Amino acid sequence: MFVKEIWRYPVKSMAGERLPAATLTGNGIEGDRNVLVIGANRRMVTARTHHKLLDLRGGIAGDGEATINGLHWKSPEALELVRDTLGEAVSLTHYNGPERFDILPLLLATDGAIEHMKLDGRRLRPNIVIGGVTDLAERDWPGRDIAIGEALVQPAQLRGRCVMTTFEPDTLRQDMNVLRRIAKELDGTMGLDTAVLRGGRIAEGDPVMVGASS
Repeated sequence: MFVKEIWRYPVKSMAGERLPAATLTGNGIEGDRNVLVIGANRRMVTARTHHKLLDLRGGIAGDGEATINGLHWKSPEALELVRDTLGEAVSLTHYNGPERFDILPLLLATDGAIEHMKLDGRRLRPNIVIGGVTDLAERDWPGRDIAIGEALVQPAQLRGRCVMTTFEPDTLRQDMNVLRRIAKELDGTMGLDTAVLRGGRIAEGDPVMVGASS
């Protein structure tokens, strides 16, 4: 097995960027979900309730700062773009705490499960897609150490999927049948909520080794 794709989402709930390589830390991929959209009630705004966020793309500029559609996230233009997209007076903030992740800091997906379900893997918003996986083998991985490049990770559980999977990444056209199929065929779970046991450099093409259960 091998690293097929690496994804980072510099602004939570926005489209991300595919990377040829990345550094894993205890908080996942460096630069992942460090900028949050905050509503008037001071709570995080996500694509679960505001799917138009998926129509904006986060990135990282040369100075290491997050961008939104190429605009520095602190700029008035970026804030205006987000507000116009959502139609709400939201704000943007930088945050490094663990609460910025829904569960754990890393989401693994596999080409076997993606092919089994005949889905665009971007719907799952993975950080790492592992290639060379047989069908639904990922469902036996919770609790097993996985060596990825220099790093060591451990999936805790299969990820319960939500409405975000129903939006086609390029058009935002919604298809509720995607979530219905995941619920019917896979008990509503797909991909793996994963902790980082040892950080390190990872790159596309790196070997992946799944160990025995702990």
